[in-house]
Amino acid sequence: MKNVVVRTISGVGFVLVILACLLINRYLFAAFIILMMISMMHEFYRMTMGDLYRNSRIIAIATGVTLFLLIFFLQCYGLPAKFISCALVPLLVLMVYSLYEKDRENFGKFPFIYTGLLYIAAPLSLVNLLAFDSEGNFSAVLLLCFFIINWGSDIGAFCFGTAFGQKEGRRKLFPSISPKKSWVGFWGGLFLALVFAAILHFAGIFHFPLCHCLGLAVTIHIGGVYGDLFESQWKRWCSVKDAGNIIPGHGGMLDRFDSTIFAVCCAAIYLVVFNLF
Repeated sequence: MKNVVVRTISGVGFVLVILACLLINRYLFAAFIILMMISMMHEFYRMTMGDLYRNSRIIAIATGVTLFLLIFFLQCYGLPAKFISCALVPLLVLMVYSLYEKDRENFGKFPFIYTGLLYIAAPLSLVNLLAFDSEGNFSAVLLLCFFIINWGSDIGAFCFGTAFGQKEGRRKLFPSISPKKSWVGFWGGLFLALVFAAILHFAGIFHFPLCHCLGLAVTIHIGGVYGDLFESQWKRWCSVKDAGNIIPGHGGMLDRFDSTIFAVCCAAIYLVVFNLF
């Protein structure tokens, strides 16, 4: 019960911070995503590599931040798209620097640095495309809708899974990776995701036909589940419970946004496939 209270209080506080960063202005949005990227990449590297290759990890994080800022300036100020190629500069520096790393015995772990760029930095950089319209005006309402639906999915999965999914005989969703996740939680999360999407639609916030709002909810839920399982696989391989401890009751930023990364990417693909954006 104590853990649930701590989780709820810290979760509500964190949601309020996210709302402020997504709704007030583009600079708070950029600062939040950059902080999120730095924290998540740091947690991923610490989880998979320990203290190895610190300088290379710093260069990798700088590469991710550079990519985000270039796309941000492209969307916000009309920076020519060709300048996005400048993100290759720190990436090439990282590759060259790897030649000078003294620790060759553990070099088999060095590819985790590139995994962090692909897994975390690239998707977070591309959220810029969802936060600005074609004229460069900032509006993160759509992105916020994706977040809210994903939160609904998480809440539904946690509540239904905790209340009904842990009884003996209940089928588990993916026991080899996450023994506590159940099919009851999966369907509970889907139900609440659909409810949240419908509420946002009828409130006039989610500006798509109802069928697509519900389709996006299903997409976000399934993407979020796989995002959660993907991170759980890494944690199980690294033998850690949480990637970090920055958010009381939730763990690290990677633990909190593991599902969000996949969910938002899947939602963006849905928009492109159905020509909604």
